[in-house]
Amino acid sequence: MRVALLIMIFTLPLSALVNSEAISVGEYHIEYEVKGSGEATLFLEAGGSAGMQDWGSIYDDLVKYARVIRYSRVGNGKSTAIKKHFSSEDYAQGAKALLEVLGVKGKVTYIAHSYGAHVARTFAAQYPEKIAALMLIEPSSEHDVDIMRSLNLELAEKQIAQVKLDDMKNGMSNQYLDFWSKRPLPDYPKIPDIPVTVNASIKKYDNPPLLFFTDEARDMWGELHSNWAKAFPRGKAVLTEKSYHYPQNDEPEMIVKEVLALISRGYK
Repeated sequence: MRVALLIMIFTLPLSALVNSEAISVGEYHIEYEVKGSGEATLFLEAGGSAGMQDWGSIYDDLVKYARVIRYSRVGNGKSTAIKKHFSSEDYAQGAKALLEVLGVKGKVTYIAHSYGAHVARTFAAQYPEKIAALMLIEPSSEHDVDIMRSLNLELAEKQIAQVKLDDMKNGMSNQYLDFWSKRPLPDYPKIPDIPVTVNASIKKYDNPPLLFFTDEARDMWGELHSNWAKAFPRGKAVLTEKSYHYPQNDEPEMIVKEVLALISRGYK
């Protein structure tokens, strides 16, 4: 969700030192790390341009329970820099290729944050034979602007136009196609019947900078993701009022607990 990147500008964590390696996947070099062991394989998809350090606050906890893979998408972290625009389809294909190069044979439990949810949902729809379960943490959505427009169409159009101009001024991210084209994302039932958990923030802002951050919009955001998750026979929504866009940093114990619960549901 592009509007939510305003949060990220102010809350993006400092890059942590990680024991990353690099591997060739097609024409690109991909930064990654693999640790842990167990029946489940967790595959972590970072948000925005964060790279694999997006998971620094919970990675060492997760590796106690499973084999965990985190990586930086092309254009992020220490992976190959690019100038072209990638779509979620491009990134999903890249994730599949990385798993193949790493020799991952079975299904993965896909954990994604923010923009990474675009990639994860696309991956789940395109490669259902490779996914055991899905968790989306503060997922971006093509419906963010719809929420704004439903509250105040005239003001929303002005705010959306300004945010888009700011994006252009700051340079278009690799994810530009997904952020602003607002193409429909894979939805239930395009994604297989797998355990799904969505963690979304409904924490209120004292001085909301945009319509999207008003109390009413936050409630609508929570309802949107609750409805999406509950459309799955094994879906679950977890709404939090204790953190904004980075619950894995602000509430790491809660996220780890939900990941373990998801693993249990995925391997029954």
